[in-house]
This record gives sequence, structure tokens and C-alpha cells, in this order.
Amino acid sequence: MKKLLFIYLLLTSLFVVYVYHYQTDDSSKREWSGNAMKGSIDETYVMVTFQMGIDYWKGALKGFEDAAKALNVSVEYRGATQYDVGEEITVLEQVIAKNPAGIAVSTIDPEALNTVIDKAFDAGIPVVMFDADAPDSKAYSFIGTNSYNAGVEAAHKMAELLKEKGQVGIITQPHQLNQMDRAQGFRDTILKEYPNMEVVSIKDGRGDQMHSKEAAQEMMEEYPDLTGVFVTEAVGGVGVGRATLSNDSEDSIKIISFDTDKGTLDMIKDGTISATLAQETWQMGYWGLQFLFHLNHEPNKRAPLPRVVDTGVTIVTKKNVDAYYQQ
Repeated sequence: MKKLLFIYLLLTSLFVVYVYHYQTDDSSKREWSGNAMKGSIDETYVMVTFQMGIDYWKGALKGFEDAAKALNVSVEYRGATQYDVGEEITVLEQVIAKNPAGIAVSTIDPEALNTVIDKAFDAGIPVVMFDADAPDSKAYSFIGTNSYNAGVEAAHKMAELLKEKGQVGIITQPHQLNQMDRAQGFRDTILKEYPNMEVVSIKDGRGDQMHSKEAAQEMMEEYPDLTGVFVTEAVGGVGVGRATLSNDSEDSIKIISFDTDKGTLDMIKDGTISATLAQETWQMGYWGLQFLFHLNHEPNKRAPLPRVVDTGVTIVTKKNVDAYYQQ
């Protein structure tokens, strides 16, 4: 809770400093109206994701909608229905064609969307990234988890669960930047700090329960002494949990997952999954829209916003899992 309070206070401070800067600046340089902190209902901002039907996006969308109510603007949610970069590019092109007031994007691939993101920028449409970044694009900011640090946290928790010894595996999505960073943070920490532990396998779960289950089954067959699996994304943890149940190894293999969909929480409650890392998705959506609003209302579209805002993670276990069913 202290970490969450610190993050909230930090973001609030940045926002207050920003508003103060513009309210006290020379009026001859800034053409703000008396209603600068309120938009109009026909001012529309769009959130764009991939796999738009999954539970994971609900928190970010809620934050986006809550900010819209506070600012008196409208929002829409669009996205690729599948884990398909081509489909997400098409959706983003369609959104740009409607010339919205701003776009918040979470990208499958750190480079594949750069051209279309830059197209929005060049058209004068503010873009911020959330959850998964495209750092070489012209997007103004990234708001989300420091994924490398999240992998470090997961490694320390795995070491605690395994008493600092044993073989562990990673199931991830090797072409998505935030997933790669989580896996790298986990690997580096095990290698540097836990000499009696070893990362023996890394497999692609494709962000899908069935593929993650199959990957975990292969991992268990290849490494009979496997004692732990870190899953870097929201959907795969349940698949890995089902693999251990099918193999009667739920007591011998510790699973650390990511995010707090109901299936993951249920498996934490019954002990199949040992822990999961909860992201502050509401903050990603809320601050994403706040940033877009101020970029849109700043005459030169160059508001002094931070390039990266780390929203942090919390480790969820059986001890605190009940609190996350209410979110």
C-alpha cells in the first residue's frame, strides 16, 4: 500500500506542477480559455489495444472512462480482436482517419506500429502509449509497468518460494517488448543473485491459455525436475496451472503469473498458482487520458510531460487475493 500511495502522490504532484505551470505562464504565450480544464462532449479520445475481449483491459478502460467524466469529454475503445499485429495496425489506421482528439495505444510489437503511430503524430493527433511501449515512435509518453523491474520482483518471489534452489522456466511472448523485459529481468536476477537456481527453458505461450498449457507440458516433460514457472502475461497463468493439475504436479511446481483476471485469482485461492503480479491498470488509463487532454489543449502540442511513468506492481498471494476480486 505504501508503494501505491507513493506512486499516486508522485503522479498527482506531476499533474499539479503541470497545471500550475500553465496557469501562471504569460497569457500572451498561452491562449487558454477559462474552461481549459474542461473539454466538450464532442471531443473524443480513443483507446486502442489488441485482444480487446480479454479481462485484462477492463481496469485501463475504467480509468480512461473515469478521466473522461472528470474532463467532460468522450471516449471510445477500439482494438484488434486477436493477437494479430496486422489487425491492430488496421484498427489504428481506421481510428486516425476519424481524426480523434487523441489516442492511447498498447502495442503488440515495439516496432511494427511505429509508422502508423508517427502518422498520427504528423497529423497533429497526440498519442501516448500505455501497458506496452513503442519507444522509437513519436508517441509523447509511456504510462505503465517498468517490466524489467517486475521481472526482478518475480524472481525474488520465486526464490523465496523455492528456498533459493531448483530449475525454473519462463512462458512468455517473445516479440512483445514488455514481455521480453519481464523475462529478461527474471533471468538476470536468477543468474546474478541465486546460484543454486537455473532458468532451464523459455517458451512462447502466444498469450493463449491452450498454447501456454501445451508449452508448460512440454517443459515438464523436458525437465522432470522443474520446480517453478514464471508466466509473463495475463492469460497464460491459468493454462500453466491446468498443465500442472493434469500432471499432478501442482504441489511440486510453483507458478508466478501476471495480472488479476478471475481465473488467475481463483487458482491463487485454491493454491494452484502461488502468486501473481498485479499492475495498476486503472492508473494507466486514467493518466493516459489526462496526458492526452493536456497535449490536445496545449497550443503547440508540446506539454512538459514525462516520457515514462512507472505505475508499479503489487504481489498477490493467497493472503491478499480476496481484495482483488473487488477491483
